[in-house]
Amino acid sequence: MNIPTNLKYTKTDEWFDPATGALGLTDYAQSQLSDIVFVEVQLEAGETLEAGKAVASVESVKASAEIYSPVGGKVTEVNKALSEKPETLNSSPYEGGWLVKIDGGVPGGDLMDAAAYEKYCADRSH
Repeated sequence: MNIPTNLKYTKTDEWFDPATGALGLTDYAQSQLSDIVFVEVQLEAGETLEAGKAVASVESVKASAEIYSPVGGKVTEVNKALSEKPETLNSSPYEGGWLVKIDGGVPGGDLMDAAAYEKYCADRSH
């Protein structure tokens, strides 16, 4: 399982990069969903996003899921390429698979560092 140490994580399997403002779905989550076949980002650049609000919907061959923002702020960029190539979330969840970038996004107190998230995932697997 790939868990970059520079990111922050939620218990609902989203990641946030404080350096770039990017957020997305974790490697653990994409592996649980299996082959992702559809991604719909529900925001446009310029919109203001509140922490805890839905960012995107994803569908896989096994299930569908909502992805929620762990931070609030102004959406500066939307990864429109995911609607054309949703499988990018499976092959590159942290590089090409980011969903949106947020300006002013400050991680909340409920975000975990990589070590805490890895332990959280391991505990759920047992």
